Amino acid sequence: METTVRVKGGEVWADDSGEGPAGGGVPLVLLHSGVGDSRIWDPVLPRLAERHRVIRYDVRGYGRSPAATVKYSLMEDLVAVLDHFGLDRAALVGSSMGGATAVSLALADPGRVAALALLVPGVTGYDELGSPRVMAEIERLAGAGDMDGLVALCRRTWGAAGSGDDAEAVARIRAALPAWFSNHPYHVPDAPAFGRLGELDVPCLLALGEQDQPEVVRCNEEMAARIPGCRLVRLPGSDHLPTLREPETVAGLVLEVCAG
Repeated sequence: METTVRVKGGEVWADDSGEGPAGGGVPLVLLHSGVGDSRIWDPVLPRLAERHRVIRYDVRGYGRSPAATVKYSLMEDLVAVLDHFGLDRAALVGSSMGGATAVSLALADPGRVAALALLVPGVTGYDELGSPRVMAEIERLAGAGDMDGLVALCRRTWGAAGSGDDAEAVARIRAALPAWFSNHPYHVPDAPAFGRLGELDVPCLLALGEQDQPEVVRCNEEMAARIPGCRLVRLPGSDHLPTLREPETVAGLVLEVCAG
């Protein structure tokens, strides 16, 4: 069921699969990446919903959510979504940007997080996540208003596992780009989390894409090494879009960690 969730000074679009099967597991909340909106979950949603109540939402400015107009944080918006659906505790499944948000909440309020499934995650407080060359090129293309150039750069950087015209990946990236610019003046980063990863005490799986940006791969390896008991899984056919590249594997991994 689609709905609108009130957040501080705005709203976000959300979708709730319903109560889930009788005897089903803990509810899942899906947090999308910065190079896509909640549609990145389409390939894995049916399988997850067979066993769990599943909630997903679009971050401000992405997909069906209006752009930000006031200062906001990703973690505060996640808490607003949990409260809206009456979820005292949920498993968080976060991809890239969404992974960073999931980790932030698990550190800030561990009682609300039953498990973490982190897919090619980011993390606040890690200074070497982005390539300076790529960041400079993004700034140049953005300054020139070259959206096609930005899409092509993003595809080369975070979509290296694709072949041919890679239409689905291009569509997801192109749809996400406007949020980069509309949200930038309003987004307030959550507190640094990388140095606190050793405090996490929750079942955790981290899946990295072996064809992802090298800086992301290195970050993911370091994250997994710091999180107590974290299971690190390498996805050989994935880049920064694992739900598109290896959906069956990703769905199985999510179900596995949540069952634990």
